[in-house]
Amino acid sequence: MQKTTSILQMFPQKLRLYFEQAAEYEDLAEIRIRCRQPVMLKRGSKEYYLAADGSAHIDKPEECLILNVGQVESIFVHLCQYSPYAYGEELRQGFITVAGGHRIGVSGQVLSENKSIRSIRNIRFLNMRISHEIKGAADAVLPFIMQKDMPCNTMLIAGPGMGKTTMLRDLIRQLSDGLMLDGRKIPGFTVGVVDERSEIAGCFLGEPQNDVGMRTDVLDNCPKDAGMEMLLRSMAPQILAVDEIATERDVQTLQKAMHCGTKVLATVHGTSFAELEKKPFLQPLLHMQEFTRFIVLKGQGESLVYNEKGERLL
Repeated sequence: MQKTTSILQMFPQKLRLYFEQAAEYEDLAEIRIRCRQPVMLKRGSKEYYLAADGSAHIDKPEECLILNVGQVESIFVHLCQYSPYAYGEELRQGFITVAGGHRIGVSGQVLSENKSIRSIRNIRFLNMRISHEIKGAADAVLPFIMQKDMPCNTMLIAGPGMGKTTMLRDLIRQLSDGLMLDGRKIPGFTVGVVDERSEIAGCFLGEPQNDVGMRTDVLDNCPKDAGMEMLLRSMAPQILAVDEIATERDVQTLQKAMHCGTKVLATVHGTSFAELEKKPFLQPLLHMQEFTRFIVLKGQGESLVYNEKGERLL
């Protein structure tokens, strides 16, 4: 009920009727709105047209809901709480985060200066990515990443939409709150999260909308490399968590954290453990065996766990 309410609150009152049924779908992943084009829903891995009566159809585009320029603009302004300028920094990155932790991707007319994006206006395209918490998503892998009641440096590997951020979030929550393992109670750890694209904690006005645990500190909408250094200096995390490492600078900062005794949880795009060898920026971590656990998410709840030698543990 709470998630349904937060989805409906993304729309102005006069447009909510169209989306009431869609908001009830447990598997709703995205609402795609494009000016003068069919409104589309992504439910699980399938795409549907949204009809004007609120129902979802796979093959009936003639019945679909189509919104005009004014309606799309009214949704966008409502999402920005009628003050788009207050969201200027987020908009320059192409998204905003709203109450409930839902992230809204935006596209339209880009204003640039010196090859840098200054702002986006005339928003005509919205991608509403629905935030999903799955508590317990990390239950199966937790025993494999703990050694002597301490977490290993762990990398989660998966393609888009396979659930790596969902699992990372649950790992953070459980390690932050403390957990039971083999009948032993393991106290919680201080966790620092650099949430560059507001996908882990889903902060709204600085407050996490997702449960990331009682001992977790979050730097929201902050570049990963700068954020990791800030947390290491100011918040003394026992565990540092980041999503989607992708550059040599990310790797260098992670190494710095590990050499300071901080444990690291990180995600990276990929489909297998072997694929990591094809990513040049990861070579320093792999060759030095800095990470000792690798979790490959295969979808539908299946996960494979490897050690630093590539030996499968699960």
